[in-house]
Amino acid sequence: MDMDLNDFLSALQTAARSVGAEVTSPWFYLQLGLVMAGAGIAFASSAAIRARVDMTSLAMGWPGPLRQLLRVLVDSVANVVFIVLMRIARTAMVLWTWPSRSYLLAVALKLALAWLVIRLITSVIRNTFIVRVVSISAWLVAALSIIGELDPVLDALDSVSVVLGGLRLTPLLVIKLCVLLVAALWLTNIASNFVEGRITRSTDLTPSIQVLLIKMVRMGLMILAITIALSAVGINLSALAIFSGAAGVGIGFGLQKIVANFISGIILLADKSVKPGDLVTIGDSSGRISAMNTRYISVSAGDGREFLIPNEDLVTQKVTNWTYTDKNTLVKVNFGTNYDADPRLVCKLAKEIAGHTARTMKSKPPNCLLTEFTEAGMKFSLTCWIGDPSDMDSVKSEVMLSLWEAFKREGIRVPYPVREIRVRGGALPVETTVEVPT
Repeated sequence: MDMDLNDFLSALQTAARSVGAEVTSPWFYLQLGLVMAGAGIAFASSAAIRARVDMTSLAMGWPGPLRQLLRVLVDSVANVVFIVLMRIARTAMVLWTWPSRSYLLAVALKLALAWLVIRLITSVIRNTFIVRVVSISAWLVAALSIIGELDPVLDALDSVSVVLGGLRLTPLLVIKLCVLLVAALWLTNIASNFVEGRITRSTDLTPSIQVLLIKMVRMGLMILAITIALSAVGINLSALAIFSGAAGVGIGFGLQKIVANFISGIILLADKSVKPGDLVTIGDSSGRISAMNTRYISVSAGDGREFLIPNEDLVTQKVTNWTYTDKNTLVKVNFGTNYDADPRLVCKLAKEIAGHTARTMKSKPPNCLLTEFTEAGMKFSLTCWIGDPSDMDSVKSEVMLSLWEAFKREGIRVPYPVREIRVRGGALPVETTVEVPT
């Protein structure tokens, strides 16, 4: 390791002497002036061109990838102009003097060209942060290669190491692993999205099976990508066995809830007890399942709220699934009348109203029963069937409004308590009686 560090320091001294000799030459300042002038002209030209180019009208009707490529080219106008100017200046310097006297122009030209190529290649990536990281990293590697310092830097990064068991970790190894992981996971995401689209369009699979297959494919591709990346950098997977015990302890104690929710999610997808689109009631939360994720399900209440319920709760608690085997739902309306009403007429009116109400099922006729005689009057129970449980409240309200109109029309009264307060002789004791008209 000491020998590698000495070689690195020696290389730095040699590079410093070379740079010092270059800086003392008058040709260096001429090239530097040309580079700065070219950069100024390039930025001015870019501002003028971009002010006159309307991207919306120019790329209208173009495919998405071509529009993205055109946008990158317009954003890189300054770079293109700088490359052209540096190429002209470099050619002129080579023709008029020694090629070594235009070395700085050649380096500036290659660096600008490398940045343009990298920006065009990374234009296919949608994530802005990843584009920035990949572009800067790739350009730094290209810059070190252009100035001839890539191999010394790689050797220096590989000279420092930490040995853990049978695994030798170096900065170079970590950088390679990160680059390969990013590339592998990006390709995995593309493949997963493609497979997800094919599975979603399949009409032979139920929604729960589709979600289960999509999650299994994503997880399998992710594990495969990580395995390939580790093997590509030369890491023997058996060398990571030292970390398996710590990972097991972490899963057993710190991650037990996450693992429980993950396993519960797989069980829910496999047994089809709930699926996206079902109307469910879990505790005090009711709504339609909008998504099933690895850790939780999302239940939309219909009023803008989303309940995120852990998968473990669906396995261990009571769940009411209104659409498990059948979407048909029984709607029950309880009401009462006074004793002056004809109970047979009341039942007939209630059944006719429920039968003519929209969204009630005609194949299952409604029914009305006299359930109880009370002090306040007679109690009735009207039942009817609907095809969608989400309409339960609105259908019930519509039936009750129609009942009220029919009772007003037929002179049928609904019992309600009447309270009369009597005060005798201005004294404090108060006698309260309750009369209920019949």
